[in-house]
Amino acid sequence: MSNHLVVTALGSDSPGIVSKFARLASECDCDIVDSRMAIFGNEFTLIMMISGAWASITKMETSLPALSVELGLLTVMKRTSKHTPLNFVSRLLVTFNGKDQRGTMGRLTQFMADRSLDLAAVRSHAEENLEGEPVQNVSLTVNVPEKVDIEKLEQSLNELAAELNLSCSIERMQGIETQQ
Repeated sequence: MSNHLVVTALGSDSPGIVSKFARLASECDCDIVDSRMAIFGNEFTLIMMISGAWASITKMETSLPALSVELGLLTVMKRTSKHTPLNFVSRLLVTFNGKDQRGTMGRLTQFMADRSLDLAAVRSHAEENLEGEPVQNVSLTVNVPEKVDIEKLEQSLNELAAELNLSCSIERMQGIETQQ
């Protein structure tokens, strides 16, 4: 039976960090099942899920602190189990774009929570456009349960976007096909 470990790392960015984590996982006889890396400001962030035999995961847990010190990173790790996906009828990629406004992410995520929608992924990015005006881009990957009417959900998402003065695009990634 495979065991799983989630590792999160944060610290100053420098070349080769991901390579050193990948090498350590390999040396511990572990597989990297999933990983995400991003730079926020000057800070490097990494989240990875590792799998392996109990002894291999234990070796990773005992070896990681030394690598963290070497790289000057804060790390947190937690054992977990393999993700068991729920059965959703559809997955939507919903993208909002427009003027950067405080509270937008809170409104969007509250909308999802109020409808018991499962957020599979969230990406938000704010920047200045060519005219120097602040703009934001928010992408939400939403797992839609069977009890939700997709057409009504899409209509509600477009209404919310209009309230927030944002453009909204919705892509059905799997499940129910869009009516032509």
